Amino acid sequence: MKQLIFVGDSRRVLSEFPTSVQRHVGFALYQAQMGGKHVDAKSLTNVMPGVLEVVSDHDSNTFRTVYTVKLKRAVYVLHAFQKKSKRGIATPRIEIKLVRQRLQRAIEIDGELEK
Repeated sequence: MKQLIFVGDSRRVLSEFPTSVQRHVGFALYQAQMGGKHVDAKSLTNVMPGVLEVVSDHDSNTFRTVYTVKLKRAVYVLHAFQKKSKRGIATPRIEIKLVRQRLQRAIEIDGELEK
């Protein structure tokens, strides 16, 4: 089973999500750690292959958690946020930018774990 590493404030933000959302995301992350893929995990190909997003709805709110399984040493939770935009279902550009930055940090961490 791969280790689970949270990048940036993703752990804190995820811990503030409703309990049902935390359970949904937690199970998806567990499946990723075990080498599987949750049925609700969708690829974010505009970021990098191996970067996935789980969308959870609760009380007409949408919560998203982005993680990567691409790296060798761990599953990295890159970002967790509540989507507030009413303009479509696409992930907002500012969130994608943050995911890319945190992916670079995850790559650094993964390299450090290799030593």
